[in-house]
Amino acid sequence: MHPISTVSVTVPATTANLGPGFDCIGAALTLHNQFKFTRLDTLKGASATSQAGERGGAIITVTDSKLGEIPCGWPEQVNTDADNLVYKAFLKLYKHLGKTPPPVQIEINLGIPLARGLGSSATAIAGGLVGANLLAGSPLSQTQVMELAIAIEGHPDNVVPALLGGCRLAATGLAAQQWEICDITWHPDIVPVVAIPDFELSTGEARRVLPVQYTRADAIFNTAHLGLLVRGLETGKVDWLRTALQDKIHQPYRKALIPGYDAVYSAALSAGAFGMVISGAGPTVLALASLATASAVALAMADAWNNEGIKAEARSLSIDTGGATSTAETGK
Repeated sequence: MHPISTVSVTVPATTANLGPGFDCIGAALTLHNQFKFTRLDTLKGASATSQAGERGGAIITVTDSKLGEIPCGWPEQVNTDADNLVYKAFLKLYKHLGKTPPPVQIEINLGIPLARGLGSSATAIAGGLVGANLLAGSPLSQTQVMELAIAIEGHPDNVVPALLGGCRLAATGLAAQQWEICDITWHPDIVPVVAIPDFELSTGEARRVLPVQYTRADAIFNTAHLGLLVRGLETGKVDWLRTALQDKIHQPYRKALIPGYDAVYSAALSAGAFGMVISGAGPTVLALASLATASAVALAMADAWNNEGIKAEARSLSIDTGGATSTAETGK
């Protein structure tokens, strides 16, 4: 039986936090990054294997579905040297196994904007781990891969739905490094609408503006609203969703980093959205709308940003229920 020589992995974008669910809740969306891993020692021969060795064990190429080939010097999830986040996750799994990683060619095709709050780094981590696990013969279970992904990312709200799909709530278990993952039902009449502005916001910058401590009242507020959000997503009850999307932990501080936020918020609600939140660390914003109003909400959000002098793309999406999917080929 021939060993696996090539693995292709598709990973969905994510929207995290969802208002009061800071660092614990996220949902997979129907935008995707694709990763292809080819073992050079089985397919490409000595010259390609040597070339990979000279470049830290990998030959990495990155293309964008809209822009074409991307040059070096981009963020770590897409640069083309040994600091590439996909490759670092790939190496992490082999280190976890205590095995030597094979020389590999990694082809990355981007369909998710970078540094926009849509989980691009989570897709890199998930893609690297899933690809490595398959090339290694699938020694780790999905749960073990997930736990390794959370350890790399530092929090679960993006990597868990990226791997598993759907809307997920993550909580630490009783044992160290153990996680309990709860699948949250997303009512089919609730449409996620994203508005993606033409500027970046780093997660590090978005975290630096947050307070070190919060009041008891704010903690209680978010606890109550997160519970209501879970029920609102399940039932589709509009009044619950309108109330539930409020937050006092991160959005009041982060929205100052997003020019035009208040104008986009007002436009979304005027067009019929149930509410609007910052997607992940931003600057993308997420509105929840009905099937009947989603298109109008998307148009209103994009127009509001354009009126502020900021180019933005807005679109209605769906919840990706499949998570990270993969195919594998064996060598000849």
